[in-house]
Amino acid sequence: MGSLLIRNGTFVTLGEGNRVLHGRDVACDGGLITAIAPTGELPGRFDRELDASGKVVMPGFINAHMHLYSTFARGLGKARPSADFAQVLENLWWRLDRALDLEDCYYSALVVLIEAVRHGTTTLFDHHASPSAPRGSLEALARAVEQTGVRASLCYELSDRDGPEVAQAGIEENLAFINRCRAAEDDRLSAMFGLHASFTLSDATLERAAAAGREADVGFHVHLAEAASDQEHCQREFGLRVVERFEKLGILGPRSITAHCVHVSAREMELLAETGTPVAHNPQSNMNNAVGVADVPGMLRKGVLVGLGTDAMTVNMLEEVRAALWVRHLAEKNPSVGFAETLSTLLVGNAKIANRHFPVRLGELREGCAADLTLLDYDPPTPLDEGTFLGHLAFGLSQAAVDATVVGGNVLMAGKRLELDLDEAEIAAKARERAKALWARF
Repeated sequence: MGSLLIRNGTFVTLGEGNRVLHGRDVACDGGLITAIAPTGELPGRFDRELDASGKVVMPGFINAHMHLYSTFARGLGKARPSADFAQVLENLWWRLDRALDLEDCYYSALVVLIEAVRHGTTTLFDHHASPSAPRGSLEALARAVEQTGVRASLCYELSDRDGPEVAQAGIEENLAFINRCRAAEDDRLSAMFGLHASFTLSDATLERAAAAGREADVGFHVHLAEAASDQEHCQREFGLRVVERFEKLGILGPRSITAHCVHVSAREMELLAETGTPVAHNPQSNMNNAVGVADVPGMLRKGVLVGLGTDAMTVNMLEEVRAALWVRHLAEKNPSVGFAETLSTLLVGNAKIANRHFPVRLGELREGCAADLTLLDYDPPTPLDEGTFLGHLAFGLSQAAVDATVVGGNVLMAGKRLELDLDEAEIAAKARERAKALWARF
């Protein structure tokens, strides 16, 4: 990990008191940003330089909810048509995840993580399931993370839907990977305790998971009220709403992530706020599955920390945040509602979530923060400053090409060329072979 100078760019700091700095150089060393100064004023020699002329440099994008195992669903035409969310799970996703073996998990992750690098996404919170091969599955994902150079938080999706032996293996896989990350002290890998959703988890399993997670001192990553049927099941079987059930069993808290939260009540929002539990909004997935639109402004008003995930629909976070904005306007029937609030899920919320899980400070371009950066080809046609930045992000930067991606001061891509010790053509060919074999088992 050598020293790096990014020179003569327009730098967007994000974080508290976001600043837009023109004609600046940024020095990186030891994985961190060490200095920011007007171009030409930083002394010394650097192991590597990147020319950021005509580019906007920002902190790398963070994805708060992802499923790396979903790659081999692309083009899969064998699933029966689904009329609701439950059928989507039963006809597609639960059949796909049961067909995965460990090498499928690895290649599925590798393909998507390369795409993440190409889109300036430097940190991902993944939620994994492979019930026919649970043990060692997170290590397979970790291998792909290490080879691509990004950061990731990994967990295994505990569920009762495949029987008690698979559930026990899910608990053990989570704990094994938590211990692995703690022993390795690698600031690019983090672990959470994964849970599927309330409607596939018994109280007994949740109580075991909660006890294991508390002892391991980690948060939980769980789907919450993605569809109305999750709430209906919880109220019918347990006499509680989902947030109430999770709060009662000790699943909520600042280091947990509740994905979706499309069908939560005002009181449930208050419980999420009171427990400091963040929400990962996934608008494209929610639209695709026709489950509804999460009330992000309502949650923010209640004091809930809301970030942005993609639920495997994309690794392009600028695509996702634009979708979040358009669906907000449509849901409210008002084109002036939720502009800054929606963009804040990506720019502010995700950094706050990530900084609860990684030992280096992410999501800001400041001295002492992680040197996780993305360089976008963007020479603004109108004035770009703190007051206009959000408009440029939504309507200009979101359409710009990513030229370079840096994680921990390591250049993963520059000049739109990957600098990874990976053969993309060979990986794609191997992925096609494995997908074909998986489809035969589907």
